[in-house]
Amino acid sequence: MTTAHQQHAGHEHAHGEGCGHVAVPHGDHVDYAHDGHLHRAHGDHYDECEPADHAAHDGHEHTHGEGCGHVAVPHGDHVDYVHDGHRHAAHGDHYDEH
Repeated sequence: MTTAHQQHAGHEHAHGEGCGHVAVPHGDHVDYAHDGHLHRAHGDHYDECEPADHAAHDGHEHTHGEGCGHVAVPHGDHVDYVHDGHRHAAHGDHYDEH
């Protein structure tokens, strides 16, 4: 899955342990849920860390929702869930990997 390099301008807050935002492991880095989207550190600034394509998570039998045991991450107009080291987003009759 690819992500575009889109700098988040005017980001004065430093993300890290105890910063108050949900930390989401994502490949070789950690994203932070902030202002309805995800930020990742990149040098001296933060980038938006959003998927650039649609990748369905096959064979997902678990239904995410309140009390499911996975970290909920507000993301735009929906909620993603951290599961197996990535985010799942409900999409029709399946989940997408973010």
